Amino acid sequence: MSSSDNNSDTRNTFESSPEEGLTDTQAASVVRDIAEVPAIEVITTAAVHLMSAAAVKCGLAAGPDAEALKDLDEARKLITALAGFVTAAAPEIGSQHAGPLRDGLRSLQLAFREASEFPDAPGKGPGEKFTGAVN
Repeated sequence: MSSSDNNSDTRNTFESSPEEGLTDTQAASVVRDIAEVPAIEVITTAAVHLMSAAAVKCGLAAGPDAEALKDLDEARKLITALAGFVTAAAPEIGSQHAGPLRDGLRSLQLAFREASEFPDAPGKGPGEKFTGAVN
């Protein structure tokens, strides 16, 4: 991928394109809908998406192919990103929202440790630089 591909004029815009099939009115409606969503909802939704992806990568997916979907290298990245995200967002979203996110994060950190053939030393697991050691 060349740098000219990364810097195209249409990348990261809210303009509709013919292949998306949105009219200008529909695109404006989508932007208005996004504007009406409270920040706390955007933050928690993003965290839940990170959690869901990390769970699948830890081998926790439902179904017979869960083990085939496991990818601990990817899980480590997702859990570390989630830990940084939750740690940074916690003061903004308050303990009533941060608490459940921290609980989910901790569960993923423990699941990662359990799924690892050679578990990391305490304090060295995914996201533990943000959360401290998880037991």
